[in-house]
Amino acid sequence: MRHIISINDLTDADLRHIVERGAAYAAGDRVRPLEGAIVGVYFRRTSTRTRTAFTSGALRLGAQTVTFGPGDLQLNTGESIEDTARVLAGMLDLLVARTADATAELRTLAAGGPMSVINAMSAEEHPTQGLTDLTTLYSHFGRVEGLRLMYVGEGNNSAAALALALTRFPGTELELRTPIGYGLAPEILATAITQAGRCGSKVSERHDMEAVPAGLDAIYTTRWQTTGTSKATADWRDVFAPFQVTRELWQSSPNAVFLHDLPAHRGEEVTAEVLDGPASIAFTQATHKLHSAMAVLEWCWANRR
Repeated sequence: MRHIISINDLTDADLRHIVERGAAYAAGDRVRPLEGAIVGVYFRRTSTRTRTAFTSGALRLGAQTVTFGPGDLQLNTGESIEDTARVLAGMLDLLVARTADATAELRTLAAGGPMSVINAMSAEEHPTQGLTDLTTLYSHFGRVEGLRLMYVGEGNNSAAALALALTRFPGTELELRTPIGYGLAPEILATAITQAGRCGSKVSERHDMEAVPAGLDAIYTTRWQTTGTSKATADWRDVFAPFQVTRELWQSSPNAVFLHDLPAHRGEEVTAEVLDGPASIAFTQATHKLHSAMAVLEWCWANRR
């Protein structure tokens, strides 16, 4: 079975293939490779873009869908995750799951039998968001190689996926600007640095907003309140305040585009002037969540036909 529980479940070739296929779907490819497949969509946490993208994408590709809400499975009555996995694997071909808990639960689901499991967001990583981000960049610039990005805000699961994905493309540069105490998980940063060395890219992290890079291709932020999480300190808003994305960041990068994984809170992580301004492709990025989801589903199903 092919699973996508982490970006690092993909080879370099697989990663590139999914990004390019996502861009192909964005450009209008209308094949239906999932005819006959049954896709389960299980979300224990709220979702607008990811849930809609995978449900709509599965239907567009010819699959049937079965949806589960947070209270629908017998996990709530004490059934083990192992038994649940065995049952679902006997009835579903693919399962798209958002738990917002540890990825270990998703790996248990993946071990249950002949069913591909797709991580629609866990506590550690949001791999399908990272694939969406690269699909957006590829569709906009015609390449990923050589692009220079600055990520501003919490080193959350979206930042983790971006760091693990972008560093696999030669010549890319990613600089993360994160508040002290809210940086990228050390193991994720270490993996990204290792990958950057192997692939000829660069990644770094700072905890201030001084001397921002010039000549950036994209500036990216996410909302300060990551889904399913809470902050460790009561004064966290004061800690995050200097990391708001404002128009001033474009002074040294006038041609940079703005990315945001949404939902956005105008006046917090980003000003309305930026989010709704001419540099923003955030809502195009949201649409590409559908195209990337289709590429992910196609890749997971490809070796089953």
